Amino acid sequence: MSIQVDTPDTLLAAHPETAYFWGHVAGSGELRESCISLTTGDEIAADRLAAIAGGAQVDHRIAERDYAHDTTVTRRQDEYTVQVFGDVSRRAAAAFGLPLDGEAGGYRFDAFAGHERQLLRGLIEACGTVCFKSSTGTVGLSFVHEDERLLERIQTLLGDLPVDAPTNDLDKASSGYWFGVDDAAVPTVGPWLYEESEESGLFAPSRRRKLRKSLEQAETKSRW
Repeated sequence: MSIQVDTPDTLLAAHPETAYFWGHVAGSGELRESCISLTTGDEIAADRLAAIAGGAQVDHRIAERDYAHDTTVTRRQDEYTVQVFGDVSRRAAAAFGLPLDGEAGGYRFDAFAGHERQLLRGLIEACGTVCFKSSTGTVGLSFVHEDERLLERIQTLLGDLPVDAPTNDLDKASSGYWFGVDDAAVPTVGPWLYEESEESGLFAPSRRRKLRKSLEQAETKSRW
């Protein structure tokens, strides 16, 4: 897939690209005094995120991780780490309320007003899960993170969407906290999140593919 993404003049300005980038950072990244790092399991998404950051470094390794909802289950997967060096981490922490060096974050995403779709797309690809529930014939869409404040902010973003996206209350997970979007809303919310992604290149192909396949499975089962 050869779609290229635009490289903003600065990562601190409000663009669809920066909204997608900082969504990934908030969901799976870390800010240190002179370095931003984020991880993704999708090589193409990693390359695009690196391009948004102006050609950041990308490292690849095979990681063994606990399953988000059950630490007794582990899985091996490709993991790509994107790193951006310089003082942009400190400035981003101040601008967007992202945690710096382990401090508490306020997650101020107001700067990305008008780019909520791209911001949420980055967040779901970073700390979201999508699965087909064979027992009910529905698709599950949930967010898992160690910081409940981030999840509360995501709930607020979902509540302000132009499509209905009700969520359940936060609950504890083995790796922190989680909440889910109501199953009945996922067939509308999921496609909305990925509208116009093909043109912009701001998406992880593997994650979009999994969402579409899960929705197709649910639709097929509903016809039985």
